[in-house]
Amino acid sequence: MTYDYLQLSKTNGQPLYLQLYEQLKNAAQRGSLRPGQKLPSIRRLSEDLGLSRTTIESAYQQLCVEGYIEARPQRGYFVLTGGGKRSTRPPATVQPILQKLPRYNFGTDAVDSSCADLKSWRRHIREVLNRPQALVSYGEHQGELPLREALCDYSYGARGVICSADQIVIGAGTQPLLYVLCGLMQGKIGAVAIEEPGFPQAEQIFADCGIEVLRLPGDRSGMQPESLRQSGARVAYVTPSSREGNGSPIPLLRRQELLNWAAETGSLLIEDDYNGELRYRARPIPAMQGMAADSSVVYLGSFSKLLLPSVRVGYMVLPQRLLPLYLARAPHYNQTASKVEQLALADYVKSGQLERQLRRLRKVYAQKSSALMHLLQNAFGKYAQLRLQETPLCITIRFQNSPSPARLAELAAAHDVRVRPGPNGQVTLGFAGIPLEDIAPGVQALQAAWKLPEFCVSG
Repeated sequence: MTYDYLQLSKTNGQPLYLQLYEQLKNAAQRGSLRPGQKLPSIRRLSEDLGLSRTTIESAYQQLCVEGYIEARPQRGYFVLTGGGKRSTRPPATVQPILQKLPRYNFGTDAVDSSCADLKSWRRHIREVLNRPQALVSYGEHQGELPLREALCDYSYGARGVICSADQIVIGAGTQPLLYVLCGLMQGKIGAVAIEEPGFPQAEQIFADCGIEVLRLPGDRSGMQPESLRQSGARVAYVTPSSREGNGSPIPLLRRQELLNWAAETGSLLIEDDYNGELRYRARPIPAMQGMAADSSVVYLGSFSKLLLPSVRVGYMVLPQRLLPLYLARAPHYNQTASKVEQLALADYVKSGQLERQLRRLRKVYAQKSSALMHLLQNAFGKYAQLRLQETPLCITIRFQNSPSPARLAELAAAHDVRVRPGPNGQVTLGFAGIPLEDIAPGVQALQAAWKLPEFCVSG
């Protein structure tokens, strides 16, 4: 701790030891010095403040006499309590509010630690930390060039994205990148169209930036170009790899129709390709960005389920028409993603480790999804509709007649199982974060929680 708050004057006529005593006492009384906190040694504080050791010792002795601090042999001086009375209890500590983790976590916000490539990731982080030059600057506003270059090759090979390093913008996930994009679009668009049931994380960003969101109905193939034309929207936010609500991809024909709408009207498509490369039942459908013959698509990619959710690095590929506007503003943007993680990810990608991790996870998630679907079908198939959402790595379950999704989640929690309530009467079970061996007992716990057919009648 620094002690810059100690402002001592040699000209106000009050002895320096009394000034020091008063300021340390006040700090203890208002809680700036916490019970149990160690004070600097007499020698250290003497050097830091440019005072004699006698001055420091006199102040400390007075604080000891009045019960604010105590001297512990061979250890130093420690704060006891505020208020001038010696505490008879151990120093109070603030206990953080911790949410108890469930035994069976079918949430969608984690990955199974056995699937995470922690050993390799640690190695790349250590290698970056051993490069002093990499740590002594803020880094590039747009993102580190080695990572942008690596992502050019990776995104083309994995998703068919066609771009140069100059078009890529790095940020700490999708939402910070959307803020940058909204700044480029603000005042130039009237509204953003999103297919029902919407996407709250993106809609919040648009609302924060004062951009209206239009929820448009979709058909079996997704958002309809005719609805877009009638809405008057000039921007459409789409998730072609997995439509929100049902997890199905947008077919190639509809993708082309949406691209035609954008080209004909001069509009913009924002393609959120969350987990697009993690499709494992069939070959992934290439990104729309690579299909576009013009500057009509902004592409968003991230690594939360492919690498680690805690590694907050995402990227945005800007079309040529927005690039000059961004480059003019880029020096005024602070980079939100860690420079160390960016450089480590660049090495991770260039070494081929990310592609190896992708191939491994496709096999793991195929196995997990198959196991969970089979067990849920046996347990609840007579009473419920099940849908695998492949790239979101989850299965939705919808009972014909049952309590609300929120109530189902409460019943599950009472049996130490975490599920996520969703719209349209659905409950979501993610399988990325739960170990394979926990899936079967987790479903058994759900059977005990959701006593069928007591509250559920087959339709």
